Amino acid sequence: MSDLWQQLVKRKELDDTLILAIEQEFGVRGKKALAAIDSHRVKKYLDFFVVSGKTDEYVVDENICTCRDFIFRNRECWHILAVRIAEACGTFDRIDLWYQDKWIK
Repeated sequence: MSDLWQQLVKRKELDDTLILAIEQEFGVRGKKALAAIDSHRVKKYLDFFVVSGKTDEYVVDENICTCRDFIFRNRECWHILAVRIAEACGTFDRIDLWYQDKWIK
């Protein structure tokens, strides 16, 4: 585990130093991930994390995401990064539903 992740887990909050470190290490992906966290777009359902992007919601399960960037390029996307940061800091919204139940009315 890198020093950055250890600090996130230890502090349990995003301070200016950690925000800057994330932006420096991950660039645009880091900024997008932080913006998603800041605007409460990272949600933890009973079965998955879900991150709302510009056009859709993306399911993130461990190091797999349903977004096109991950599927076609097979690399860590900003949605996965947002979940990793939010999970380390506890800065996500909990939804007491299974994600699939969201669609059943």
